[in-house]
Amino acid sequence: MDLLDGYELQAASWDDLEPAATVLAADDLDDAGQVVLDTGFLRGQWERFGFDLTTDAWVAVDTTETVVGYAQVTRDETDVAASWGVVHPAHRGRGIGSALLGRIEARASELMAGVRGARFRHAVNAGDDAAAAMLRSRGLRLVRHFWHMSVELSPHIDAGPAPAGIAVRPLGSQDDLREVHAVLDEAFADHWGHQSEPFEHWAQDWAQGPDYNPWLWRLAWEDERLVGALAAAVLGDRGWVTLLGVREDSRGRGIAAALLRDAFAGFAAHGTRTILLAVDAANPTGATALYERVGMEVVKRFDLWERPLDRSALSRLS
Repeated sequence: MDLLDGYELQAASWDDLEPAATVLAADDLDDAGQVVLDTGFLRGQWERFGFDLTTDAWVAVDTTETVVGYAQVTRDETDVAASWGVVHPAHRGRGIGSALLGRIEARASELMAGVRGARFRHAVNAGDDAAAAMLRSRGLRLVRHFWHMSVELSPHIDAGPAPAGIAVRPLGSQDDLREVHAVLDEAFADHWGHQSEPFEHWAQDWAQGPDYNPWLWRLAWEDERLVGALAAAVLGDRGWVTLLGVREDSRGRGIAAALLRDAFAGFAAHGTRTILLAVDAANPTGATALYERVGMEVVKRFDLWERPLDRSALSRLS
């Protein structure tokens, strides 16, 4: 444990779930005026395949053992260690964020040991000048802007008709997952940071574990050909659209909107009213405009910062 002038860093445990979520809520209220990331979201992070709570997440506690900060790091892509963290607004400016970032960077180096060209990526609230300065001082640079978008659903939703020739149905069988993977891999091919991954790895991330809700997934079929897919999950009392893609040769026909409306109807039938997703603000397919057309709005903005994990590569970039 690190001693910080009245604070300590500790490996996170399940006992810290609610206290850490309280810190996330305080950060959201300070930044966005509403709670975006809640206990259900954090639980989903901790239950992800391959995430080890004892080595990949930390809490900062004060002298009363109250959690005042939280951070985590995961290996999200083949060559990327991705992380984020928050400090309670009442405890900022005391070195907690810097100490958490130091712990994150050390673990990121362990996670990516031996990976050629490995990168370290960290997310912070957009407009947080102090966080940006801290990251810049450690060699990171701003690489992307992202948004969280949300919609509040009415109790009963009519999904409406699908586009001509398209049938929208829930995921019917595990046998369809390989085709879902192929469609989404094609759909995301031109997206920033996308890397193709073997089906088995993809399935471990998205189609296993307690948050796998196949009854919420939606597939768009044209005859016997899968042309679009949407993956979704319920985390706590909120719904999340986690993946959405349409084959390039089938875009412009309203298929993505139909998938979203049908998924919204499924969420409403389940009793889930608040639906969220994360989107690249510069998404090349115009996804943000699509989400706005189905009633979603931006509720939080965050930025991704990045640097090579290899310090010699960093010095060559300087």
